[in-house]
Amino acid sequence: MIGIKDKKRGEAVKAFIVLKEGETLADADLRHFLLERLASYKVPKYFEFVVELPKNTLGKVLKKVLREQY
Repeated sequence: MIGIKDKKRGEAVKAFIVLKEGETLADADLRHFLLERLASYKVPKYFEFVVELPKNTLGKVLKKVLREQY
């Protein structure tokens, strides 16, 4: 999850999700699942499904690259 620019709040949370091959998931289903388990303010405002996350040679996610790309 990273913070992205939001006109209303200044910054909002966006989650990048990598699904297993052949799996599908709708935003509404994911949001409903999270709202049952988390407080509403902890659920990300935006979701984006990606094929893979950019990582460095050690396997850490490159958040700066995500912010620049999306």
